[in-house]
Amino acid sequence: MSEPVLRVEDLKKSFGGLLAVDGATFEVEEGSIVGLIGPNGAGKSTTFNLITGFYEADDGRVEFRGENVVDRSPEERAKRGMVRTFQITRELTGMKVDQNMRLGGQDHDGEKVIHALAGTADDREREIGSEAEAILKQLELWDLRDEYAGNLSGGQRKLLELGRALMADPDLLLLDEPMAGVNPNLTDEIIDMIYELCEQGLTLLIVEHDVDMIMNISDKVIGMHQGRVLVSGPPSVVQEDDDLLEAYFGGEV
Repeated sequence: MSEPVLRVEDLKKSFGGLLAVDGATFEVEEGSIVGLIGPNGAGKSTTFNLITGFYEADDGRVEFRGENVVDRSPEERAKRGMVRTFQITRELTGMKVDQNMRLGGQDHDGEKVIHALAGTADDREREIGSEAEAILKQLELWDLRDEYAGNLSGGQRKLLELGRALMADPDLLLLDEPMAGVNPNLTDEIIDMIYELCEQGLTLLIVEHDVDMIMNISDKVIGMHQGRVLVSGPPSVVQEDDDLLEAYFGGEV
């Protein structure tokens, strides 16, 4: 087993009197596909938001490549290679597909000014355009590059958001409900893309309600309930765990 790219240790978060995440602890090994599952209210989305910095943790650690980033902003974590998508896609509907992609590859902070002063801004724009073209072709969205994002189907929007995340050149990609609202044909396409990205060396952590799909594609599955990690291990072990089975409706996952 490879070294963990992500370590979550004793992570906690409360909202008022509700303890949403209660000491969550787990690891994500580099180059793997890891699924995060659990019934509604298990704390999966909150854990995702804590890992990526969109929520501030009350306690615990989030180690990314050995560095505790729990006090880092979402932007700082993204610069280090931790990038996420959202359950509700965040594309700019009034902009074209290609324009949305190019925004995902824009330089941050003062880098754009440095490029301008050095006379390399045009080179960078060309590089971004080439990256966007390659990813759009990989996602089979190239023919829709001039279409407004607001005209895309739900599944196509999911692919576009995935493309924008890939424009940031992540090491760890966190996918939040990538199959939600996606028709079966595009679901298969997204699954194929997940496999392809993993083969290219990307590490993926996926929150998904489709448990059968997660069990089929993941190297490791983490099962949560009431903010706690009940079980973590290979799918064959997790799907037989009595505590996790009991947490789901009727004792069935």
